[in-house]
Amino acid sequence: MKILIATDAWRPQVNGVVRTYERLAEEAAQLDVELTFLTPAEFQTWPCPTYPEIRLALPGYAYIIERMKLIRPDAVHIATEGPLGWMTRSHCIRRGVPFTTSFHTRFPDYLSRRFGIPESWIWSILRRFHNAGAGIMVATPSLATELDSRGFDRIMPWTRGVDTHVFRPRNVRRFGEGPVFLYVGRVAVEKNIEAFLRTDLPGKKVVVGSGPQFAELRVKYPDVTFTGKQIGEDLAECYASADVFVMPSQTETFGIVLLEAMASGLPVAAYPVTGPLDLVRQAETGFLSEDLAAAAKAAMSLDRDIIRKRALDYSWEAAARLFIANIETALFARLGQGTPKRRVTLARPASSA
Repeated sequence: MKILIATDAWRPQVNGVVRTYERLAEEAAQLDVELTFLTPAEFQTWPCPTYPEIRLALPGYAYIIERMKLIRPDAVHIATEGPLGWMTRSHCIRRGVPFTTSFHTRFPDYLSRRFGIPESWIWSILRRFHNAGAGIMVATPSLATELDSRGFDRIMPWTRGVDTHVFRPRNVRRFGEGPVFLYVGRVAVEKNIEAFLRTDLPGKKVVVGSGPQFAELRVKYPDVTFTGKQIGEDLAECYASADVFVMPSQTETFGIVLLEAMASGLPVAAYPVTGPLDLVRQAETGFLSEDLAAAAKAAMSLDRDIIRKRALDYSWEAAARLFIANIETALFARLGQGTPKRRVTLARPASSA
């Protein structure tokens, strides 16, 4: 089976969406499924307003048509609701090509916080976008319940995995002696980072990541360590050097960073919202509370070996198998056809250079 994935989120961005599809590509190759990607790397791009680190592509419709003819995919999956996603959706609808989508980002929350746009407007647009597809993949049961209540159709579960070889307990203290409270992710207003930075906690606070609030917060909180973007082994060492992982965001759909932290043996402190509610076992792998400081302090007492063990339940192979099964169920059931023979070649994602 050959699957085309259209995504507006791609390298050099570093976020959960990009990491998800990079790992999906690797695992699909082992399952004899060919993936190819349509990304902003193929087009001229412009910086996203208020968030220049994100580059937006404005693809021509003719180019989408030619790419489809060249690739001849058996299935199309649209990962994001940006310009590439909308253009690919339009092509599929015009040509009668069934497609699936994913819900990765809570744009109603983000756009409301950044620009004051009513959330109901954005939910209406997203509902229209996704309900045209053969199925929408979501990462957690709580998100599935919410989307169902908002009128989204044909919801399918698709969890994520974590590389437990990279993210593991290590005997390192990159930030010195603790306790060290760590945040990893975009440094942006929608991540609610200041709820963490304002808390009264012992020891040190560390923020790993970049984003539009980076310069502002680094000046505002001089006692906090801001590392900037970290990847690979450097990122893994940041996790392993901390004592508690703090997630102040209330706008997550999953939170791969939660799994990375737990795989590193880190207890989690977070609000009781989508993402943490689905992944964190209260008083076992972390604490969820409206009082973030209390949750962070309580988390220090948890058994790191147990936390690591729970993270081992999440594999990227299982996530890839579920993704492919969703494709087969949604698309080929709608077409009334059998599943096409799987190919063994993997078309690597386009370079961002």
